[in-house]
Amino acid sequence: MRWNDPSRFVAALFVGGAALIGCGASSSNTPPPAEPAPAASASPATPPPAVAATQAPNPAAAPEPAPAAEAAQNPQEDEDTASEIVEHHRHHHRGGIAAFIAMSLDTIGGNDDQRAAIEKIQTALRVKLEPARVADQKLATLLADGIAAGSIDKAKVDAAIAKLAATSSGVHAAIADSLNELHGVLDDAERAALVDKIEAHWQVWKDANEEGAKAGEPRENGRIEALTRALSLTPDQVDKVRDAVRKAPPPRKFDEDKVTAHITAFGTAFEAANFDAKKLTSGDTINASLTSWGATSMAHFYEAIVPVLTPDQRTKLAERVREHGNHDDAASTAG
Repeated sequence: MRWNDPSRFVAALFVGGAALIGCGASSSNTPPPAEPAPAASASPATPPPAVAATQAPNPAAAPEPAPAAEAAQNPQEDEDTASEIVEHHRHHHRGGIAAFIAMSLDTIGGNDDQRAAIEKIQTALRVKLEPARVADQKLATLLADGIAAGSIDKAKVDAAIAKLAATSSGVHAAIADSLNELHGVLDDAERAALVDKIEAHWQVWKDANEEGAKAGEPRENGRIEALTRALSLTPDQVDKVRDAVRKAPPPRKFDEDKVTAHITAFGTAFEAANFDAKKLTSGDTINASLTSWGATSMAHFYEAIVPVLTPDQRTKLAERVREHGNHDDAASTAG
């Protein structure tokens, strides 16, 4: 439907502001402190096109555009917000596609009455996602404790991942009525905008969660690059981390095409005049698979790199992982 044309995301780059859905964001719209940029970087990187699409509000509902001079003064804020979204998708896998939908609602809707209706639906979605959020938090706590101690308990982590996947497996059925209500609240353009954002979140999620040999290769905004900036890794540590990540056991086989097919089917159905979420029977299976694979990938990454880190670096990383676990989506919605 839209997968072969990433340029459609570029036009939406930060139009009218961004939804602060990344971890650590708050309703105050105050950006978090920026992490130090690599020494070789002379200017802020442009957020990936798919990231931009997750942040852009519906054009029909966008406020007056900011003057060009003002927009030009905020490249670092844009970069920081984009980085938050990538980091969010690296650390949170609860609910699968249902979580993408809930996050995408931050910047959908026009007048106050419509926003009130959307926020009511968004709250209902998050209530249904709460068991998955709790399971996600427990997994983060286990990983943080293991990182700090220098040894992650794989058996406990595997059990926590299984619990997280189980809580995600019934989410689609649980939110079907809310999705049907949402379809009735949005107009045609808003439905299309929501589908674009969900697709964009999926693209960002895939890029953020690369595994094995691919994850070990140098790339802009990669997981290892983010870790290098956050923990001030030495060149020798970076080499060791790359080698460890390349050798880490991959999670079970993951069929991205099935996720893409489900999102495409959802988008086609949601943009139609009549919609019934209960007819999308693949939702719960996809959500559980996406959750399990992403959480396992994250755990394998941390299990691989812990032996390379110093005690101080482990302490700092454990704090970051714990902060992700304590993140509350409901507190991260921009107005």
